[in-house]
Amino acid sequence: MITDDKKEEIKQTADIVEVVGDYVKLKKSGSGFVGLCPFHNEKTPSFHVTPNLGIYKCFGCGESGDVFSFVMAMEGISFPESLRSLADRYGIDIPDEHVEGEDENTRKREGIYHALKFAGLFFHRQLMESEEALKARTYLDNRGYDKKIIKTFGLGYAPGDSELLKSSQKEGIPEEYLAEADLVKVSQREDGFYDTFRNRLMFPIFNPSGKVIAFAGRILDEGKKTAKYINSAQTPVYNKSEVVYGVNFAKNEIRKEGEVILVEGYTDVITMYQHGIKNVVASSGTSLTSGQIKILQRYGNRIVMIYDADSAGQKAMERGMNIALEQGMEVFLMELPDGEDPDSFVKQFGRDSFIEFKRKHAEDFVTFSILKAEKEGRMDRPGDRTSTIRGVLESISLIPEELDRQVYVQHLHQKTQKYRKGSDRELFQQLDKILAEKKTRRSYSQQARAVTPPHERGEAEMPGVSRQSKPEIRSVKRPQYEMEVIRLMLVYGENMIRFIGHNVGDDHFEDSDLKAFYLDIIQRHLDQKEISVDHYTNREQPYPSLVGDIMLERYSVSDKHALKTGTEFKRDKNPYKTAKSTMKPLRHYYFERKRRDISGKIKVAEGDEKMKMMKMLTKIQKESSRIQKTSADELFDDPDFLKKGPSTGSGIFEYKMKGEK
Repeated sequence: MITDDKKEEIKQTADIVEVVGDYVKLKKSGSGFVGLCPFHNEKTPSFHVTPNLGIYKCFGCGESGDVFSFVMAMEGISFPESLRSLADRYGIDIPDEHVEGEDENTRKREGIYHALKFAGLFFHRQLMESEEALKARTYLDNRGYDKKIIKTFGLGYAPGDSELLKSSQKEGIPEEYLAEADLVKVSQREDGFYDTFRNRLMFPIFNPSGKVIAFAGRILDEGKKTAKYINSAQTPVYNKSEVVYGVNFAKNEIRKEGEVILVEGYTDVITMYQHGIKNVVASSGTSLTSGQIKILQRYGNRIVMIYDADSAGQKAMERGMNIALEQGMEVFLMELPDGEDPDSFVKQFGRDSFIEFKRKHAEDFVTFSILKAEKEGRMDRPGDRTSTIRGVLESISLIPEELDRQVYVQHLHQKTQKYRKGSDRELFQQLDKILAEKKTRRSYSQQARAVTPPHERGEAEMPGVSRQSKPEIRSVKRPQYEMEVIRLMLVYGENMIRFIGHNVGDDHFEDSDLKAFYLDIIQRHLDQKEISVDHYTNREQPYPSLVGDIMLERYSVSDKHALKTGTEFKRDKNPYKTAKSTMKPLRHYYFERKRRDISGKIKVAEGDEKMKMMKMLTKIQKESSRIQKTSADELFDDPDFLKKGPSTGSGIFEYKMKGEK
């Protein structure tokens, strides 16, 4: 059992900025750090890490907690497992006995990690010491890999005759954990197990914090009729669609450069790293996925994709480009000279030549697509020309931010004007048509899903519950900060209602139910009627459901952690500071909606009206930027009664709301 002193040692040793930084791109801000929240989608950073307090807090969705709760949330593990994970990361010895509260699933995951770590050391030792691994050492030597780079990437060799299984058994590692880690498989004769990887050069695959989670094995005898590479199967600790090879080595350099280079192969990553190009990763032997892009976005938002020039490589590049665009990344593409891949290019010409080549030849996706079409003669034929432009517009339509889409359409207009002889209006009209078609397809898909019985969709019916009796499930989560405003008004009453009502209006709310709730509270306040949780619990729908959602949101990750550990994390130490922190994202997203609305109108406006809207857009963007850069405490004045000292009296507060005399 881990003592409270040991838990405190782990907490004090674990650097919350470093731990959070594995998942969130953080920037220094005052005495803390800010970044994009990993718990909800946002474009403006509202996620704060305060190292001197050892906590994080998102002022957009309300999630907060300490280093343990963050690891639990990000890795989907229990509290005991987070203790062990952080202790292992920071070299803190903890007892071998089971931690209080560990369940069977936790023990299994720990067993799998232990088996993988043992396998990594075993394979590396075999590579460096065994006679059988001579061909593997020769292969690596021919590639120019020295002992230092081999050790850094933990390269190894898997011998034949199930030597890993035998060594693991001597170490007392249960076969169950080896099988769960896909290090061994059940014999077809059902008389035992055999090694998954045999006679192969081994590439360990690490998670962002540096734990071995899987392996890739490369065949050394090219004459054999077998797969060149085999990868670990999905396991409880390895989801290949959410793993990027080399990210544990590249993450800090990606942060520094603000850019990640994506290549195809493991050896491309290793060679480039050895030659000083360290912001490079590979998609781990799979087609690029949205999960992998989300991992890369933690560290940088610009991606340079380098794929082979063959048809398979070009198709993979196009798919990857569209996935990255859909996730909001800034995408550049690059082709190396014929016959070259990143590994061969860097070996032949060196780091500086690669950097210079990238500077000259890495193109944004619009420019790259048009240049490629020109090179292939597709811009010479009207039909191909139309198809190419429409294809680029399809890619632009994936970009989530409207302003970004506008910029890229105008860029496409500049790149294709000599072929079209028109204005950008036709391109915007085509883009709007594509977006409308997508919206219609999504609507039809949702309708079809709604009328299709669960068993026909491959889903199970809930026992004893008819489809008609199931509650409606919202497809969009209500904004946390809007719910938090209502909570504060309900919990703290008259003075809080005056304070919030003075600073925000109903037009600040995006959720229609919460807007109606806000207006009802304001009206009851003006009419001097009761405002309480009990009152709204007994009102007509949707008020009772809303109250349940709003008040249950009080129990955040940190509160759950407090219940387990006995440590207190009081949410509303200063309710008015909480209100300020909540009203800031409320006001910011209000201006963001106004910005998007005007941006849409600008597209169809002309002449003086367009100029007027452009000026209005500039003002809104400045105000949005000011809100983002200003601390919540400075953004809103303290109420007078706080300046004069604490009071519960209602006659001291002087703020008046709209409509209040």
